[in-house]
Amino acid sequence: METRLLSAQSPGDLDEAASLLRAGGLVAFPTETVYGLGGLALEPLAVRAIYAAKGRPATNPLIVHVLGEKEARPLCARWPLEARQLVARFWPGPLTLVLPRTEIVPDEVTAGGPTVAVRAPSHPAARALLERIGAPLAAPSANRAEHVSPTTAAHVLRDLNGRIDAVLDGGRCPFGIESTVLSVGDGPPRLLRTGAIPRSDLEDLLGPVEIGPAEHSVSPSPGLQKRHYAPAARVRVAPAAALEGLVRELGANGPVGVLALSAVDVSGASAVHRLSGDAKGYARDLYAALRDLEDRGCSAIAVEAVPDDPAWDAIRDRLARAAA
Repeated sequence: METRLLSAQSPGDLDEAASLLRAGGLVAFPTETVYGLGGLALEPLAVRAIYAAKGRPATNPLIVHVLGEKEARPLCARWPLEARQLVARFWPGPLTLVLPRTEIVPDEVTAGGPTVAVRAPSHPAARALLERIGAPLAAPSANRAEHVSPTTAAHVLRDLNGRIDAVLDGGRCPFGIESTVLSVGDGPPRLLRTGAIPRSDLEDLLGPVEIGPAEHSVSPSPGLQKRHYAPAARVRVAPAAALEGLVRELGANGPVGVLALSAVDVSGASAVHRLSGDAKGYARDLYAALRDLEDRGCSAIAVEAVPDDPAWDAIRDRLARAAA
């Protein structure tokens, strides 16, 4: 299969992407978080093709992308007050809601579970695509399973060239980290995955939210695996004072890359990325930096520990899963 590179700035290319999707094909497209790998959410064969292209376990559910509340409601058996409040505040945007599903949602989307994850992206290209199709799209991150999520079209092609029909290039994703996932409508609100919207913003609206999934026989959300968002290189996290020693230790087995926040001496490293001290700036650059160090042949990556502050929760989560 030849993977076509299309431009999100071209109405003709957007039409072509929509046509490929309506025919049951797979198209990667930009969202405000990361690039998603889209297929028709209500067509089981298209959803199975997403899993096959990614090498994704069938036990890991997908997020369904819609234009807004009107398009989400037919997928959800209940739409409680919390959902209405959250949608009014955060949609379109990087918040995924997990709610009880209706029968029109295929088991392939939900990993056979009783809930469905839905969100309305704000990226203009994603919305233009959804408007053209007039149907919901299942869209996990457009990378091979467990690998670092893609934030550019080049990242998508690095993982999936020849495995999908097309990539819609809309430039670099502005958030650079996945959506926040919140379960509502089945007990108290539960934060299933930290992400682009901080927990504090949710609690400002809802009051305290519980952390982590309740007991389920199947996973209610993507992104809950112990190892995830990981480059091929071994990842280790250490405080600034221990970073130089960690580089020497890892360097005994091959080239070492570094992700640093401070001006700590890492002269023994083969490549260094000094990322922003602002959580939003760090998140935007994190995945691109990890992929760059991997592409430079680093066998290990030493990461300076980020601040122990709620604004950095999602970043600490991604680093911990990459290092698992």
